[in-house]
Amino acid sequence: MSVLTKCAATALALGLSTSGVFAASPDAKMIEGAIKARKAVMTLNAANIGVLVAMAKGDAAYDADHAGKAAKNLDLLSDLSIGSYFPPDSDSMSVEGTRAMPELWDNLPDVAAKSAALNTAVDALVLAASTDLEALRGAIGPVGAACGACHKAYRTPE
Repeated sequence: MSVLTKCAATALALGLSTSGVFAASPDAKMIEGAIKARKAVMTLNAANIGVLVAMAKGDAAYDADHAGKAAKNLDLLSDLSIGSYFPPDSDSMSVEGTRAMPELWDNLPDVAAKSAALNTAVDALVLAASTDLEALRGAIGPVGAACGACHKAYRTPE
């Protein structure tokens, strides 16, 4: 899975700690909508990280303006309140079409800590991305590591 997708999962997890989850189990249609919403955020994160990773690897020309905008998009996405995208019974053991492990809901303090680490890394990326290519390269790794930390713990492998 791409670094973008990994980032999105962590960013989504942050919303769990800041906005809460449903008090009662929603119906199947609501769960389906919540899963679609969290996947959509992951897709947006993946698109923006993809731009930055391509530049960092040399697969795309470095463009300070474009890199800065992609990093700012990640920052905005990480600020979304996404707790409602993680209702009870929307885990991989309860429904098909998601890789979110049930352990995520059992470990919200850890999810919040991992989300805070992502936010710190994204903040540094925002400062670095439009500076120069070397600064971007130095800041992209911690973002990927923060994303991966949550995915390794709370997402089923493909």
